[in-house]
Amino acid sequence: MTILAKAQSPKRQAWWGRLFGGLTRAAADTFLPPTCLACRVPIGIAGGLCPACWSKAGFIERPYCERLGTPFPVDHGGDLVSPAALADPPAYARSRAAARYSDVVRDLVHQMKYGDRMDLIPPLAGWMARAGGELLSEADLLIPVPLHWRRLWQRRFNQSSALAHAIGKRSGIAVDDHVLVRARATQPQFGLPRERRAENVQGAFQVPRERRLAVKGKKLVLIDDVLTTGATADACTKVLLRAGALRVDVLVLARVVDPN
Repeated sequence: MTILAKAQSPKRQAWWGRLFGGLTRAAADTFLPPTCLACRVPIGIAGGLCPACWSKAGFIERPYCERLGTPFPVDHGGDLVSPAALADPPAYARSRAAARYSDVVRDLVHQMKYGDRMDLIPPLAGWMARAGGELLSEADLLIPVPLHWRRLWQRRFNQSSALAHAIGKRSGIAVDDHVLVRARATQPQFGLPRERRAENVQGAFQVPRERRLAVKGKKLVLIDDVLTTGATADACTKVLLRAGALRVDVLVLARVVDPN
């Protein structure tokens, strides 16, 4: 083993491995036929799903709750608000999701976050931009949900920020990665019961004093990958509103329709 190889830390080697993997995939995408984002079977157009995966993805369309974005089984006409939103209204004004957190979309989220599938960012951001068109048409600024610096150091990648920048590129809306910070590390929300999720993120987010002018009087869209109970989105929204934001909407790739 060379001195250089010995000097490289596992994280450094992982970073180079991610870069090499991304370049390899980019070359493959250039010279090979396009494949389904989920199952990798050949399809006609790059950046899409095959018919089988599309039918199982669970894309959310109207009718849905105007506050929570949760789909209704029957169209009763007009803009309706669900009983859940009336009983326990969120801090944010509206939330929209491209799809249910189905098996297909869940796998795409996991591949994006943990499988170095950076090629997924543009098409997934496109789905989000379509689902959140009405929110984006009124937005002044996109705010990604931040990672704690320790987790960002480990992962080297914040999927919410990547999605926000891809949406910003499509929509022409500015993205600010520094308005909202995660002031303390939290336990992963996955697997926690509803009441523990809100507890887990309480006090976890802050808007630095020097960044408050960036949000004062602005209509913000908070960007994240998955919305389950809405505890993280609520915690972020409350901090942004206290910092002077005029309104906060939430746009995610996927949402759990019936959270435990």
